[in-house]
Amino acid sequence: MRSNSRTAPRCASTSPDPVTLSPEPLPSRSTGFRTKLLVAMMLVVSAVTGLGLFIAERNLAAGVERNLEREFQAELAALNQAQAIRSASLEERCRALVRKPRIHASLEDDALDRLYPSAQDELRDIMARSNEHVGAGLHARFYRFLDRNGGVVEPPENARDAGALTSAETKSLALPRLSDQPQLGYLPPSDGGTLTEIITTPIFSTEHGEVIAALVLGFKPLVGETAGPGGTKRALWLAETTYSTPFGSSQATASAADVMRAVATPLRVFIHDVPHLLFSKHLNPASLYPSVYEVCVYPLTDLIDRQWTLRWQALGAGALVFFVGLVVSHFFSRRLSAPVEKLAVDSAENRAQRVRAEAALEHTHEELQRSARFSADASHQLKTPVTVLRAGLEELLARENLTSEECQQLSALVHQTYRLSSVIEDLLLLSRMDAGRLKLDFSAVDLSQLIEASLDDLSAVPDATELAVETDFPAALHISGEKRYTSLILQNLLENARKYNLPGGRVRVAARTEGQQVILAVANTGRPIPGAAQSHIFERFHRGGMGENVPGYGLGLNLARELARLHGGDLRLARSDETWTEFEVSFRLASV
Repeated sequence: MRSNSRTAPRCASTSPDPVTLSPEPLPSRSTGFRTKLLVAMMLVVSAVTGLGLFIAERNLAAGVERNLEREFQAELAALNQAQAIRSASLEERCRALVRKPRIHASLEDDALDRLYPSAQDELRDIMARSNEHVGAGLHARFYRFLDRNGGVVEPPENARDAGALTSAETKSLALPRLSDQPQLGYLPPSDGGTLTEIITTPIFSTEHGEVIAALVLGFKPLVGETAGPGGTKRALWLAETTYSTPFGSSQATASAADVMRAVATPLRVFIHDVPHLLFSKHLNPASLYPSVYEVCVYPLTDLIDRQWTLRWQALGAGALVFFVGLVVSHFFSRRLSAPVEKLAVDSAENRAQRVRAEAALEHTHEELQRSARFSADASHQLKTPVTVLRAGLEELLARENLTSEECQQLSALVHQTYRLSSVIEDLLLLSRMDAGRLKLDFSAVDLSQLIEASLDDLSAVPDATELAVETDFPAALHISGEKRYTSLILQNLLENARKYNLPGGRVRVAARTEGQQVILAVANTGRPIPGAAQSHIFERFHRGGMGENVPGYGLGLNLARELARLHGGDLRLARSDETWTEFEVSFRLASV
């Protein structure tokens, strides 16, 4: 005997513990962001202020230096103009002296013993010290004559007005040859004093116009006598030795390379640890005498004082700008951090909601996995007892002592076992799909052959003999899929069209290609699907009011759609009105 009381197994369902979030304190995070924003803005203000101060200080210093350089160039131009006037005057006087007839007569007649006595009277004006109308810079210290070969013609002992020179100084007056152009040179003193400016003027023969001698006059240089306004000082540079102001007779502080570079552009040097602006000028570039440079220096103490004044002013302005920037940065950091603080609060709340949603989703996923495993296990375990039950019923049905009523009842029970096996197979297939364990082996499947085979199976069903079947598909239509599951999709659609059809109704099967897809349409006559039920017809175990008297369990359409999606397509309700209901399933077109 079978007991009426059955113990149903209970599945222990444990829900996860509530998720407790411990977010960081929002006030501290907002304050930290505001502090970082303030620091960033202050760094930007500091960088901009520092860069502005640097550029302003450089521009102001450069402007002051340009002004001082212009002043220096103006003073230098004034001194050079005075020297040029003096040099032009000296050259003109020398040219006038060499045209004196007595000097020419002594040289033309080679009467060199009368040369100095004759020249004594001719040169009295330029050598005289008491002539008040001649400037001090135009008084000659000595004079000498050079012969045809450039050698010095020594004056007689009684020629006192010719000026006293040492043997070394006399030797320095000689030239390697005579030139037809005046020669400018400087005679280094033997006692370490100042240089002597010498002008050598050629004397031409009145007969053949050749240079027969030269007159050499020595003057006190203008450089040694003057210093420009504003502190500009000048000196003469010869053989790396400077003479007169500002170096005295000591070795030059500026090197030869500095003097050469200063010819083109002013150069900054240090003299006695004081910065100066140095400029040099080549006084006798085409002369046969050794090269002499005029060195001009301008003290930069005034420039340094101005630069320090401007620097302190710039620093004061920068401090003021920095303070204003600090106040403005503090104000804007509070204004700008307000929406960020609100965003931080919203972000924390969203994060908490996301964590809760993820926890709930994980819980739901676990429940689905357990349900899928339960369905698979239950379906698998039910197959054996159903098979055993069918075998027992078939053995009972095979007995000979059964009445016709008992045979009908046993046949109905066997039929129900087949239906139950079909449901178990569908549930097992669905559970495999839900668990993601169903893998398809895709290949080219001839859909036209599957349609013909499925229609043959449909014609064998007694209820379908009265249905009119219409077809519209090409002779060969290949899709990408697995033949077993593609056939199952088609069988479920045809079975659905048969069950919900009218007596003597129609079933239409058509297939067509659209691009890279194949569209299979299965339609039937019959009552329409209610509008409220159309969105639920693909749900499992859903049966609307129109299916109350129709056998089935509501798994066919759901199984067909899931298999269609695994094939890369889909199943949808294309139409359902008063006379016609049509489903369309799409597959991928196979390349044959």
